[in-house]
Amino acid sequence: MKELTIIRHAKSDWGDASLDDHDRPLNQRGSRDAPAMGKALAERGVRPEVIVSSTANRAFTTACLIAKEIGYPEDEIVRREALYLPRPDQVLQVLRDLDEDFGSAMIFGHNPGFHELAWQMTRPSERDELDQFPTCAVARLKLPIEFWGEIDFGVGELVEFLYPKAL
Repeated sequence: MKELTIIRHAKSDWGDASLDDHDRPLNQRGSRDAPAMGKALAERGVRPEVIVSSTANRAFTTACLIAKEIGYPEDEIVRREALYLPRPDQVLQVLRDLDEDFGSAMIFGHNPGFHELAWQMTRPSERDELDQFPTCAVARLKLPIEFWGEIDFGVGELVEFLYPKAL
C-alpha cells in the first residue's frame, strides 16, 4: 500500500508583470495559507517519505512552507521540471520513477494538471468532492499498489480533501 498527497501551490502574486510565470512568488494570502495547511497536515500525522515539487517558485515555496510545519527537511525536497504545468500522465511518470522504498510521497504543482490528476486518480464515487481544486488544496490518497511503477488512474482511494477555506 502506498500513500500519495497531491498539493496545488498556494496563491501566487501577479503584481509584477515583468516576472516570468515560473518565477512568480506567493502573495500574502499564499504565504499565510501554506503554513496553515502544513499545521493541519501535521495534526493529522502526515509526514511523507519523499516530497517532490515543481521547479516553479510558487510551488517550491509552498513545498518549503508545508515541509517546515510537518518536520520534513527543506534540503531534501526533490525538484522536478516535469511537474511545472504538467498533464496528468506526466505526473504519473514522475511518480512511477520514485524509489520503491518510499511508502508515501507528497507532490507539489499546478492546475489544471493537478486537479485533473486528483480527479482521475480517484474512484468515480469520490469525484464529486473534487469538483474544484483551489490554491493550496490537498488531496490525500491511499493506493492499493505495492510498487510506484503500478500507479495508474482510478486506483486511488480519497482519504481526505482539504483546502484553506475549509480549515
